[in-house]
Amino acid sequence: MQSFSSSAPAPSPDHGLLPSTLVPEAVPEPKLVPPQPDRRRRLVWAAVLALVLAGVATALYQANRSAARASGKAAVASIPVAAVSAGDLNVTIRANGTVAAENFAALMAPRIQGSRTNMNRGGTANNFGGVQTASGGGGLGPGPMGDFSLILMNLAKPGALVKPGDTVAEFDPQMQQQRLDDYKDAVIQNQGTLRKMEANLAAIREAHDQTVRSAKAAWQQALLDLQTIPIRSAIDAENYKLAAEQTESAYKQLLFEASLVVESQMAQIRATELNQQQTTIEMQRAQINLQKMTVKSPMQGIVVMPSIVRNGELGQVREGDQVMPGQTFMQIVDLRSLVLNATVNQVDAEKLRLGMKAAVQLDAYPEFKTDGTLIGIGALSKTSTFRAGYVGEIPILIKIDHTDPRMIPDLTGSAEIVLSSEKDTLIAPREAVFEEAGGPFVFLQGPEGWIRRKVEAGPRSFTGVAIRSGVQKGDLIATQRPL
Repeated sequence: MQSFSSSAPAPSPDHGLLPSTLVPEAVPEPKLVPPQPDRRRRLVWAAVLALVLAGVATALYQANRSAARASGKAAVASIPVAAVSAGDLNVTIRANGTVAAENFAALMAPRIQGSRTNMNRGGTANNFGGVQTASGGGGLGPGPMGDFSLILMNLAKPGALVKPGDTVAEFDPQMQQQRLDDYKDAVIQNQGTLRKMEANLAAIREAHDQTVRSAKAAWQQALLDLQTIPIRSAIDAENYKLAAEQTESAYKQLLFEASLVVESQMAQIRATELNQQQTTIEMQRAQINLQKMTVKSPMQGIVVMPSIVRNGELGQVREGDQVMPGQTFMQIVDLRSLVLNATVNQVDAEKLRLGMKAAVQLDAYPEFKTDGTLIGIGALSKTSTFRAGYVGEIPILIKIDHTDPRMIPDLTGSAEIVLSSEKDTLIAPREAVFEEAGGPFVFLQGPEGWIRRKVEAGPRSFTGVAIRSGVQKGDLIATQRPL
């Protein structure tokens, strides 16, 4: 019997015989996994780290602050400072107003004179449709009152330079020319009527005289017939006596009527003469009115047009507009003499004195400045629609010393009126000067920090204070109280 050997391990008695495919080749060893730390422990470590970092930052801040104090620069960055400067300080009051011409001429529409009833008017007077009634200012509508309407036909251009005697406006002269022609015709007609009435008076007087002479002759004949009574019958004698009485009465009546006829004719002539005088006056008025249709400049200056309401809108006067008698339709202003019409608060007005100087500035040209002089202060205050009733304003007048082509009337501007001034003085910002019972003082920056320094203050403007002693030019002072 043969024997066999094998290196394979003997099967385990516990498992018995198993197929070779069911036996694993190798089993891996288990790995070691570290235990997970607790979450609360992580939060504690984070808090500890934050405290450590805060402590380090605090230590660095204290170290830097100590270094800054040692170098004399403590708290400089947190306090705004300003340097003391030198110059002129002016204490002023501001006044706002409008530029206007000191010398100007306001041209108004002429007031047309004449009868509104066309009394004693010849020519086309019968075409006016009866009596007209109107106020003393004259009519301005269509129809009969058109004689007194004022329509601008020609106007000088706004801004044009004119000289005395230059024609600057012309109104429509047609109606006034027609009115003048009618009254001229009426004057000629009245003159002819007067001559006719004088001739009629002479004829009537001569005819009446002839009647008187005839009556006298009849009376004288009756007297002669009375002388034949002795040879006449009683009836004829009575008839002759009656005829003598009748002719005598007729003669005396005609003598009395002669004076009445003359007085009647003279009264009619006098009435016509009065009408002639009135017609002559109306003709002269029409001539004056016609001359008023042309307006000439009374002075040298530029043309400025005011604004009027036209069809519910505000606009400048222009050709074709109908204006009211006495209405201002143009101004001639002399730009060589301009003023600023301004107002100040009634409290500030007590500080003003005539002759004070001012710096004038225009709103339209901020870069333009010129000098002015206070020449007028109002005596009474006036209220403003934009302020309470108890806040009054005083009108003032500032004469502009030096003019400029850019300065024209109606431009708005302001003026800084100098109340007082200090020349060549030290100036500190107003917010850097503090006040207490002991007087004014400043905080001066020094090597060891802020030093409270008492100063002698002078005049104060809106932005600066004049410093007479206590600091020097170039010193840095705090504009806020240091902590």
